[in-house]
Amino acid sequence: MIQRIGLARTPALAVPLPASLDLAACYRYCEALVHAKHHNYPVGSMFARSALRKHIFALFAFARVADDFADEAQYEGRRSRELDRWEEQLNDAYRGRADHPVFIALADTVDKFDLPITEFTELLSGFRTDLERRRYATFDELRSYTRQSAEPIGRLLLYIGGYRSAELMEYADDLSSAVAMARLIQDVSSDWKRGRVYIPAEDLRHFGVTELDIAGARATPSVAALIRYEIARTRALFERARPIVDIVGADLAVELALTWHGGMRILDKIDSVGAQLLAAKPRLNTADKALVLARALAWRGETLPPRTVHLISRVLKRDS
Repeated sequence: MIQRIGLARTPALAVPLPASLDLAACYRYCEALVHAKHHNYPVGSMFARSALRKHIFALFAFARVADDFADEAQYEGRRSRELDRWEEQLNDAYRGRADHPVFIALADTVDKFDLPITEFTELLSGFRTDLERRRYATFDELRSYTRQSAEPIGRLLLYIGGYRSAELMEYADDLSSAVAMARLIQDVSSDWKRGRVYIPAEDLRHFGVTELDIAGARATPSVAALIRYEIARTRALFERARPIVDIVGADLAVELALTWHGGMRILDKIDSVGAQLLAAKPRLNTADKALVLARALAWRGETLPPRTVHLISRVLKRDS
């Protein structure tokens, strides 16, 4: 029964299903799913308070699989159907009928922190948008997309940390959208190959860049100017979100600081390649990740207990 969603046994998602549906095994499965794919940013959840860590992985596992349905090649021709089935499983979990390891773990997290289903369904709506929409006319339209596809995760993280204030939610929304937009800038070429252009058409027109420039990976002064503008606007969004790290407690501070510094660092990498972005996708290397970790920990004046040093070592080795 737990295999009915059909999670792919491919190099992109080579995570064996757990032998049992024991709750602890289901949480371990969620963590394995999150780690199964290379990430540009360090997985901050490893440094969150131990009582929250497994719940963060459950949230990310839900989003990770849904994102794969929308993007990975093996789901071509059945993306909408898989997302519909994933939503059915979500509804079943909220009714106490979870039968898949991700949803068994997620149901426990939902019960423990009283998480609203609306954040999860909004995420799924964002992934469905990727199936239906390939272009965005304005930045406002793009922000509407990230409100669905990215911001619910930030709000859910705050919920499990016990935060519900409207002020913090606004900061979390800005941070989530900033991270999403940094990745969209980074992935311009790969998204083009999927038939998508996330840079607003109004920006392309303003800087005199065409889709033929993207298709041909042209390095022109116009492309360089466009990229500088997209970076500057995204940095401004990160700055709007910055106060959240100083406001939340230590339980989520390192997680959010890693997210903030990771996003800003990838913008640095994009800036360093400039007009060459369309031909060479920049990535964070081991040195970048170590720098992000150091900055995130220093931001809050965090000390490094032996367990955290060990976890840092594991992350850097895995992602190198």
